[in-house]
Amino acid sequence: MDDLIRDLCPDGVEHKTLGEVGEFIRGNGIKKSDFTKQGYPCIHYGQIHTHYGISAAETISHIPPEQATRLRKAQPGDLVIATTSEDDDAVGKATAWLGTTPVAVGGDSYIFRHSMEPKYVSYFFSSTTFSRQRQTHITGSKVRRITAPSLSKIIIPAPPIEIQHEITRTLDQFIQLEAELEAELEARQYQYNYYLNELLSFKGDPNTPWRPLAQLGTFHRGKRFVKTDYSDYGIPCIHYGEIYTRYGVSTSSVVSNLDESLRQKLRFAQPGDVILVDVGEVVDDVGRSVAWIGNEPVAIHDHSYAFRSTLNPTFVSYVMRTDWFTRQKAKHVARTKVKTLLIDGFSKIHIPVPPRTEQDRIVEKLNQFDTLVNDLSSGLPAEIEARRKQYEYYRDRLLTFPEKK
Repeated sequence: MDDLIRDLCPDGVEHKTLGEVGEFIRGNGIKKSDFTKQGYPCIHYGQIHTHYGISAAETISHIPPEQATRLRKAQPGDLVIATTSEDDDAVGKATAWLGTTPVAVGGDSYIFRHSMEPKYVSYFFSSTTFSRQRQTHITGSKVRRITAPSLSKIIIPAPPIEIQHEITRTLDQFIQLEAELEAELEARQYQYNYYLNELLSFKGDPNTPWRPLAQLGTFHRGKRFVKTDYSDYGIPCIHYGEIYTRYGVSTSSVVSNLDESLRQKLRFAQPGDVILVDVGEVVDDVGRSVAWIGNEPVAIHDHSYAFRSTLNPTFVSYVMRTDWFTRQKAKHVARTKVKTLLIDGFSKIHIPVPPRTEQDRIVEKLNQFDTLVNDLSSGLPAEIEARRKQYEYYRDRLLTFPEKK
């Protein structure tokens, strides 16, 4: 790449405004209710946020052909840009349309028709250089947006087309590697879920007893604390919301602490307890659990219960992740606006109780799978994150050029 730059632009690279290299055309008139299974291909702005990446050659939606005659269309090689979002980082997200035919583009989108390598421009729209410039042009309060006149002012490096192609080829390799890792992760997650359910079903094992949770242990409700009670140091705590977002099957450390002055007002899970949530926006979130395997008591919120037993707590937490347990749990959730666990019914769910040595063996085996598919420090997610950071580094480096004077 360096040799190519020295040969083709030894004095630097021209930097131009997007308005100098192309034109912005506003999309129009597509609602989700217009979608049909077959028809004329279309791109809705919301799909740019959720479905499309750097480029696309096929659409996931279609509209009636007669409607398409009235709409503006992106041609092969154009960019389709989402102009609105509640999140600044998503404003101006773009995908290069590489299909063989035109595609209808809905409102809250711009078509960018230009003279450059399509994916080079799309990669630029995902870069830090673009992001910094875009931020000064975003307007709106709840819904954030950017206009064509503002986009037209953003400056893009415009190296010779050979360099644009080479940058695209290099960045495509990073994207492909990440896609392969994500595909491997998906396959491993499927395998993990299969073994989780197989190992904990005890099919054909008449010697393993099944007992209701109420016979195996006791449930202890936490006590309320709020964000203003948090402290950098003090009493370790687990907020019920963190069980959804920050913890996996088990943990020996916390991400939050409470002020020491609150100790007498709190309730605690003990080492070896399983902490579970009693509320959620969806049924599957209710009853989400984490085994507390730390060395000291941990304060828990009043939307949580600590299940205390002599079982291996991580074994219990794995059991609570099985498909069959999830189906049983769903029968004991009150379906109001906020879904709530009915603890009396929940405590009647039967779980397998193999010998402790067998519990420990199963935990050891499942922990290996769990680390591979969920661990952010050593498993596949960690490798994907490392590759993503590497891609972002090289993307920004490859898209930065000394400006021609």
